[in-house]
Amino acid sequence: MTTAELCIMIAITIYLAAMVAIGIYWSKKNENVGDFYLGGRKLGPFVTAMSAEASDMSSWLLMGLPGVAYLSGIADATWTAIGLAVGTYINWLIVAKRIRIYSHVADNSITLPDFFSRRYRDDKNILMSIAAVVIIIFFIPYTASGFAACGKLFSSLFGVNYHAAMIISAIVIVAYTATGGFSAASTTDLIQSMVMTVALFVVVFFGIHVAGGLDSVMENARALPGYLSMTEVYSVADHSAAPYGPLTIFSTLAWGLGYFGMPHILLRFMAIEDERKLSLSRRIATIWVVISMTVAVFIGIVGYSMSKVGALPILEGSASETIIVQISGLLSQSGVSMAFLAGIILAGILAATMSTADSQLLAASSSVSHNLLQSFLGIKMSEKKAMTVARCSVIIISMIAAFIARDPNSSVFGIVSFAWAGFGAAFGPVVLAALFWKRSNRQGVLAGMIVGGATVFIWKYLVRPMGGVWNIYELLPAFILSLTTIIVVSLLTQAPDKEITDEFDHVKELCKGRR
Repeated sequence: MTTAELCIMIAITIYLAAMVAIGIYWSKKNENVGDFYLGGRKLGPFVTAMSAEASDMSSWLLMGLPGVAYLSGIADATWTAIGLAVGTYINWLIVAKRIRIYSHVADNSITLPDFFSRRYRDDKNILMSIAAVVIIIFFIPYTASGFAACGKLFSSLFGVNYHAAMIISAIVIVAYTATGGFSAASTTDLIQSMVMTVALFVVVFFGIHVAGGLDSVMENARALPGYLSMTEVYSVADHSAAPYGPLTIFSTLAWGLGYFGMPHILLRFMAIEDERKLSLSRRIATIWVVISMTVAVFIGIVGYSMSKVGALPILEGSASETIIVQISGLLSQSGVSMAFLAGIILAGILAATMSTADSQLLAASSSVSHNLLQSFLGIKMSEKKAMTVARCSVIIISMIAAFIARDPNSSVFGIVSFAWAGFGAAFGPVVLAALFWKRSNRQGVLAGMIVGGATVFIWKYLVRPMGGVWNIYELLPAFILSLTTIIVVSLLTQAPDKEITDEFDHVKELCKGRR
């Protein structure tokens, strides 16, 4: 191992050890399952904002998004980023406060399936169980994408076995998540968001310097047809520009719809201590998201210019997702201090991965232990046993995710986009109906949830491959069909009971009063 590699390894080891220490610290403060899954609703505004966005961005921010920009130019990556930025702001603006208040009023719900079931008085917990199954189905591959990103990181950096690197990374994530629960995940997410920010800016400035300056970067990018266009994409296959039309743009912007249904983000809204401080959280979160995604897209452009001048090898296919790793490896060759800085940057990639994977593991494990075993199957447990089952669920789910992530050629961006569509379509319309439509009922949201989730699979594997006008992101048609189903079925079936509508009106008044 070279001196540079040793310095990088030391920096990463210190970072990982700190994450595990945080988990151990919070493990002593979790007194019950509510603390483990929702932190006792005690998050401050800054932690709420940064942990929500760190858990949101995941490894695709530092690997997937720059990789897409590197290969095909700014159109696909930028329209995706715009959709996500708008979705972030609207989600914080209209959903955050209302779901915080409503989840508390609805029998102090601590998970999203809990909230659905109690909002609609589903005494048989069918709605809860279906929601829990949806979370398990889509969060396991989502978590797998994070494990895959870690494996790619260490494999490309140190030349170690992909599977060994992926498994070790998974063990660390599981260690602090299973011990410290939600509070540990939120605290580490705050730290990880800061590390991610440092990584983004160091990489982009170093990359510009190596590529010969900003003018050189832009000149190299302009030399490729369609590379800097918002209505064309660069085709690597024949080195030409392919159209990126209005339908594709609209489809890509639909990424923003996914926010309304993301359990790991909605849980942050539910956990804030004072909902009146959510406006501050919204500003912090939106500014960070816009800046970080802009820099991430630009890193892809800078990375191409570095390859053009010979500083980096030409990256093809899924290898383009290692562009930041490649830049960090080059930085580490500039001396011991730079090697430690490169280690921090690479820890930033781990941070992006871990900040999402920990939240996903918690949401998935809560679906198994709390929603399915205790609420749906009616298995009685003491607080101590419930905590044990929760932690075991984290471990089992992570093992399944690691198995799915065993293919080193899998695309982080591709896996995330599918899981994102699944949650956005299955839960997004349900959340909006539950929070804003008094006439919605249990039958409507159950039908909408099933239709949304099923349409994602059908569109992805049967309809979209037909190409042409059908080649649009599966989230858009699935979201529309789910929302339409909720409206039609709710109107065709019995109106909700007075108890439910009175609670809805009560929450509406509380939202007006707590500004």
